Amino acid sequence: MTRPEQPCGFLVLDKPAGLSSHACVAQVRRAYGLKRVGHGGTLDPAVTGVLPIALGSATRLLPYLGSDKAYRGVVQLGVRTSTDDLEGELLERGTVPALSTAELDAALAPFRGAIHQVPPQVSAVHVNGERAYARVRRGESLELAARPITVHSLELLGWEPAAGQLELELRCSAGTYVRALARDLGVALGCGGALARLRRTEALGFTLAQAVPLEALNAGREGGALPPLLDPLAPLAHLSQHRLSPEEQAGWRCGRAPQLPAALAALAPETAVVVLDPDGNLAGMARAAAGVLQPKLVLDAAG
Repeated sequence: MTRPEQPCGFLVLDKPAGLSSHACVAQVRRAYGLKRVGHGGTLDPAVTGVLPIALGSATRLLPYLGSDKAYRGVVQLGVRTSTDDLEGELLERGTVPALSTAELDAALAPFRGAIHQVPPQVSAVHVNGERAYARVRRGESLELAARPITVHSLELLGWEPAAGQLELELRCSAGTYVRALARDLGVALGCGGALARLRRTEALGFTLAQAVPLEALNAGREGGALPPLLDPLAPLAHLSQHRLSPEEQAGWRCGRAPQLPAALAALAPETAVVVLDPDGNLAGMARAAAGVLQPKLVLDAAG
């Protein structure tokens, strides 16, 4: 008896403001009639933009995707809040100094490159096995440790002195909080700062150009076609590949490790490798180990 083909692909949502990432996943799950659905890179409810969602077997590919992200955001100077954005309780107002764009750019310089950042109090960081936001909601005040992050680029796009608002564009590593950057910039300028608006433009190798609005999921409920899933190979393009020979394919489907090809001999141990079937379709994921490609994910496994 032939098993039904299992879906394996990605959907990129342009997440609207006001919904949690979890709520978006729930809507995708209902629209496509799948239980195995997961997202990569949580967005706060107020944040819009790129939310990659994996469907079917692609959920197991999420750990192999690139982790860098890109954003456009607006920082409001002259305020300090409980959440480091304008959604939180106002704690203090400050006077915004007269600043030129050159002075603002100089103030941004220390936030570029490899730095340490203290996450916001209201964040998903684990503290003794519990999310920080859960403890804060109980009235606790936390001393969160600074964590290493990398801000690959940080550009000043605009400055409105009358409103005390500046627009930024940045590319950063996973674990970076743009809310914390807004807070720390306000501290550096002596007036306080909080994130006013944020839009994610790239995440896990996906961009806004690939994103569809949440409303596109309504098509399936109305008898129309749902957005097609994106090929899972696209966001794995940053990894090395090995195409199985017809002889290797049978063994791979049974979980046997093919020999590490000479072209990949220089890979460091445990390096992830994309494994393709003889036709060039995704067959799974492996890691280089002791002269072989050790299977870590086998699609269409035999048995």
